[in-house]
Amino acid sequence: MEPAAAPASPASPDGGHAAGTVRRRQYAALGLTFAAYAAFHASRKPPSIVKAVLSAEWAPFTGPEGTHHLGELDVAFLAAYAAAMFAAGHLADRADLRVLLGAAMLASGAASAALGAAYFLGVHSLPFFLAAQVASGVVQSAGWPCVVAVVGNWFGHASRRGTIMGVWNSHTSVGNIAGSVLAAAVLEFGWGWSFLVPAFVIAALGGVVLVFLVAHPGDAGFDLEAMEVEMSGDGGEEVELLVEDKKEDDDGELELEMGSQLPRAIGFLEAWRLPGVAEYAFCLFFSKLVAYTFLYWLPFYIRNNAVAGQFLSHKASGILSIVFDIGGVLGGISAGFLSDAIGARAITSALFLLLSIPALILYRTFGSISMHHNIALMFISGYFVNGPYSLITTAVATDLGTQDAIKGNSRALATVSAIIDGTGSVGAALGPLLTGYISTRGWNSVFFMLIVSISLALVFLIRIARGEIVAKIGARR
Repeated sequence: MEPAAAPASPASPDGGHAAGTVRRRQYAALGLTFAAYAAFHASRKPPSIVKAVLSAEWAPFTGPEGTHHLGELDVAFLAAYAAAMFAAGHLADRADLRVLLGAAMLASGAASAALGAAYFLGVHSLPFFLAAQVASGVVQSAGWPCVVAVVGNWFGHASRRGTIMGVWNSHTSVGNIAGSVLAAAVLEFGWGWSFLVPAFVIAALGGVVLVFLVAHPGDAGFDLEAMEVEMSGDGGEEVELLVEDKKEDDDGELELEMGSQLPRAIGFLEAWRLPGVAEYAFCLFFSKLVAYTFLYWLPFYIRNNAVAGQFLSHKASGILSIVFDIGGVLGGISAGFLSDAIGARAITSALFLLLSIPALILYRTFGSISMHHNIALMFISGYFVNGPYSLITTAVATDLGTQDAIKGNSRALATVSAIIDGTGSVGAALGPLLTGYISTRGWNSVFFMLIVSISLALVFLIRIARGEIVAKIGARR
């Protein structure tokens, strides 16, 4: 089933009207992919919200080994996600993005619903929970390469890519917030509902994507070269529509012959050798380790650490944890805006990473004094931790996937973004797993691990940031 799209027509002499049509298509693609990936993240939040409940009353997560099993549950999802991500990016460069994304969302809803069903069926088997998490990780891995490729198709040559991507990538935090609120709101009715409600949301949105998403300008009849003019911000230039030649095939069906051929998809190893890909991938490994440790363990941490001498309820802990994500929304947007303003992605990422170290120290040291201290310091931590993570997974990945070394080949986008996010997801799997074990020794040890990880992320950016500084100094001479 093809998405609903306006039929192509010859270029209108009214360039403003054509440009307006392009912008509407761009915003529609941006909005649908935003909602789609927000739904992916919302469906990942229930495990963190129900952790405290599972550790208190649901075998096999009770007892002294309970936190270890909870950490294993996180790593089952994230390891499967990371391993499948590399193949998913390769597939997304070759498959129909609309169909692949919609199918992944429907399958993700089914996997999340299976976890919720365990509550109603009284399942206490650790292998069942692990298998469901592995299945969820595999199907969710297709989401990120698809949405990045779609946005890259429509905005790959935009002059303010960092700002656009920074705003768009707030879907991560918006999804986390929505998932936390939904899961916490129904937790009192049984933890199974915390999985079922987000499962329904992502499945419903998957149906919307299958019907309405237009994944590529060519699918809507827009000339790819003219799109580059529009995306560069030259609104006075006319955006031409493709004149489609139609012919009958052997079955009597009409086939559309596009005015230009799409570039070939690049290979996996070829993408790894692109300038900057390896450095940013390993930087994201450690950056995402920190971000996902908060994603999966922050509600549990809040529940088990008194604020102003009082322990919060399971529901209140889940709701309070969204402050970190609210900070992440603003951090991602700010990082994108700043990187556009100074024209330096690595310097911006390094600055945010550097400032996140004192932010985490302050949150751990003074966050328990009062609720006001806790909220303010959690917000600041989210702002600096999620800023570089957001920038690297979006604007940087798009920069690297359309750089001059591959002559702006937009079909490299999914592969490059999958390499960067897949490598980051290995770190995302490691962080929650280590937290499950290290937290038994005390939370100071966990925060020490996070600070070391941030420091290592900075190390991988040194060469690129130094190059940006040298280029800036040279440009002023």
